[in-house]
This record gives sequence, structure tokens and C-alpha cells, in this order.
Amino acid sequence: MIRAGFWAMGGYARFVWPSIGFALSVLVWNVWSALRHQARTLVRVRRALQMARSEES
Repeated sequence: MIRAGFWAMGGYARFVWPSIGFALSVLVWNVWSALRHQARTLVRVRRALQMARSEES
């Protein structure tokens, strides 16, 4: 079982837990941003391929 001292972080909990929360939020935003960028890139590639196919015809 985790002791109460762990959650208090030796009196530095007010600095540690917000830092961990901020780091996690940055990581989540980073993954979300990468997925959004990938989706937009795929749309652009599909449009470019369609345009290239229509020019060949």
C-alpha cells in the first residue's frame, strides 16, 4: 500500500503534482496534434492523387 508520505512528496506536493499534470497535458496535446497533422496530410495527398489522375485522362 502507498503511504501518505508519498502523496505529500515530502512537503513538495504543491510543486510536484502540478508539474506532473502539466507534463501529461503536454504529452496528450503532442499526440493529438500529431494525429491531426497526419489526418490533414492524408487529405492533401488524396486530393493531389485525384488531381493527377484527372489530368492524365
